[in-house]
Amino acid sequence: MFAAHRWLLAARSPVLSAELFGSMRESGAAGAVRVADMEAQVFKALLRFMYTDSWPLETVEEEEFAMAQHLLVAADKYRMERLKLICEDKLCKNIAAGTAASILALAEVHHCHELKGACFHFLGSPKNLTAAMAGDDFENLRSSFPSLVKELIAKCSIDASVQ
Repeated sequence: MFAAHRWLLAARSPVLSAELFGSMRESGAAGAVRVADMEAQVFKALLRFMYTDSWPLETVEEEEFAMAQHLLVAADKYRMERLKLICEDKLCKNIAAGTAASILALAEVHHCHELKGACFHFLGSPKNLTAAMAGDDFENLRSSFPSLVKELIAKCSIDASVQ
C-alpha cells in the first residue's frame, strides 16, 4: 500500500480523479484506490512522476527500458499524456532487433504513433528486419497483429521502391 495525496492524484490523472471523486468512486473505499494489474515498483515510479513531473528512475539502461514499457502502459491506462510521451521517447531511442517487434506491438495497442513510426523506420532496414524476424517476438507480432505486419511490409516495399 502506498500513501498519496488524493488531490494530487486527481490533478495528475483524469482516471484517478473519477475513481477518487467521481461516479467511479467505490462506496466505502475511504479514498483508497485498488490497483491490481501493476507491479508495486511500477506504481511507485508512477507516483514519483506524479509528484516530481520528471523521469522517476535512475537505473541501468536495461531496467530503464523495461520500466519505460511498464510506465507507458500505466500512463495510457491513467491518461497521463506527458509521461506517455516521455516513455515513448525513451523507447524510440532504444529500439533494437531483439525488441523492435514487441515495442511495435506495444505502440499499436497504446496508440503511440511516434513510437510506431520509429519502429517502422528501424525495421525499414533489410538487415534490421531480417534480424527482428528471427526472434520469437516477431512471430507473436505476426499472429497477434497480422494487419500491422501487413502495414509494415507495405511500408518497407514502398520505401524500397523509392530508393
